[in-house]
Parts: sequence; C-alpha cells; structure tokens
Amino acid sequence: MSVATAELRRRAGLIARPDLVAIADFAAPSSAERFHLVNMVSGTVDSFLVAHGRGSDPAHSGWLRRFSNDPGSYCTSEGAYRTVDYYNGKHGRSVRLAGLDETNNNAEARAIVIHSAKYVSAELARGAGVLGRSEGCFAVAESDLTAVLARMGPGRLLIAGRFNGQGLY
Repeated sequence: MSVATAELRRRAGLIARPDLVAIADFAAPSSAERFHLVNMVSGTVDSFLVAHGRGSDPAHSGWLRRFSNDPGSYCTSEGAYRTVDYYNGKHGRSVRLAGLDETNNNAEARAIVIHSAKYVSAELARGAGVLGRSEGCFAVAESDLTAVLARMGPGRLLIAGRFNGQGLY
C-alpha cells in the first residue's frame, strides 16, 4: 500500500478532499523536485521544488538533517497535515496547515504554511546546488505557487517525511 493511500485511510474523516495528496519527501536534497502532488483518481503526479527549514539544515548543505516540532526551532516538522484555508500574508497568497500528529501539532502556532519564496527556484538549484531555507514552512518557487495552491486547497492531506521515493503513490 502506498504512503498516500495509507495516510488517507489513517485520517479517514479528517480529510474532506481525498482526491489529491501532497507528499514532501525530504530524503532528497533541496535541489531535487521533492514536493509531489498525487492525483489519487488518475494516478498522475506533478513534482516541484520545496525548501525545508533552516533549523533542519544548520550547515546549509541542502539536506534535511533533523525534524522538529518545537517553537523557535525553524525546523521542518514531519507527519500528516490538513490544509486549512487560504490567506494573504508576508509571502503573498498562502495556505495554512494544521498538524495532525504529535510530531507537527504545533504547525498552526508556529505559522507553518505553504507559500512561495524567492529563495526557491530552478535557477538556484542549478547554480548554487541548494535552495534557500524557510523557517519551517513548505516554500515553493514563485513560478509554481499558482499551480500548487490551485490544487492544494482547503481539506487536503500533506505528508512530510523521509520516504526515499519508495511507495509514495
């Protein structure tokens, strides 16, 4: 059974829109497309760049070294999230996330969201070999934000962890 299917089953009743699941596979470096939007009906997958938190990669190696749910850690948190609602904030149009696990249940208090950032782009990934880092948010390229948010509206599932690309969808 795939990670997406297993998490949807585990979260039955909490995810209003199970037709699409986002998976952030932090086993890959930041220069890789590791944010996957999985259409659970058609089986198609679209993949995008995504930054991880600076506290998860203090040496700025491009590899997520640790997860944390602690306020002030600036780390990415692992686990399942539910998309809540859209809003316009410091990074423009964004979507709020609610953590569904003990490993990410501080997401709302920490303001962990999906947003775009100038420090995420294919040019940076090619040139520097690493993306910039967020404060724990799922930051995507400005050029990808419209596509990501159009599909990741409220009531959907996002799963973050280290999966090594195996059995995701």
